[in-house]
Amino acid sequence: MAASGLHAAAAPAPAPSVPPDGSLQASMAPSHAGADMGAIAEKLNDPTASLISLPFQNNFDWGAGPDGDGFQYKLNVQPVVPIDLNDDWKIIWRTILPFITQEDVIGTSDQTGLGDLNTTIWLSPNKKHEGQPTIGIGPILQFPTATDDLLGAEKWAIGPSFIFVHQKHGWTAGILANHLWSVAGEEDRQDLSVTFLQPFLSYTTPKHTTFGINSESGYDWENEQWTVPLNVFITQLVKIGSTPVSFQLGARYYAEAPAQGPEWGLRISVTLVFPE
Repeated sequence: MAASGLHAAAAPAPAPSVPPDGSLQASMAPSHAGADMGAIAEKLNDPTASLISLPFQNNFDWGAGPDGDGFQYKLNVQPVVPIDLNDDWKIIWRTILPFITQEDVIGTSDQTGLGDLNTTIWLSPNKKHEGQPTIGIGPILQFPTATDDLLGAEKWAIGPSFIFVHQKHGWTAGILANHLWSVAGEEDRQDLSVTFLQPFLSYTTPKHTTFGINSESGYDWENEQWTVPLNVFITQLVKIGSTPVSFQLGARYYAEAPAQGPEWGLRISVTLVFPE
């Protein structure tokens, strides 16, 4: 999720790896303003919410590579834009563009550049009933935008994506799933067939603080290999000027990874929120 650790809406690549301040707002009672921030905090935990956001997710991973001393930094820029189709339905456009720099992850070489871009387009109900779950379904696409062969798959890929979310009394639970198959690209690169599963659970307090846990797991069918990172995180929503901003700090442990995959990592995220 964009600000609560739900981000990696896309299957893992094979390479190792927010109103202006106005007179009405200025005259609002503090309790109303607090209620608005509380609603935003909970919406940030719901990938199907009607909320424009721009997360900048900084991921740091250690322990990869043949000698176990490799390091990777990945900045995921993840704009989320909901678009109303009519009173009943909307689409949610989610994109992930990674910038990667890594050392000693693949042999003793270093790489820096863009990774492959992923886009998910969900169709989701526009009306949400309190206490009732909601879903989104649609395609996911991967584009070979990597600027270094070792930072991407060099494949065009497509597949289905699904999201289920249930929120009640500050709790958010759900699962995001997708699968990517390669359909074109460099013939000398391995085909893609990757399943991504992200179960998530979080709780948001009246102070707009969220505590959560998730797993951004992937299964590579071509290599019969799981990657299972377990993430725990804390998120705080604040207002800077008139803009709500979410800050997140998280830690990650890889319960399962490829032979030369990472062992542990950290995440620091900043999300700009643009309420309607």
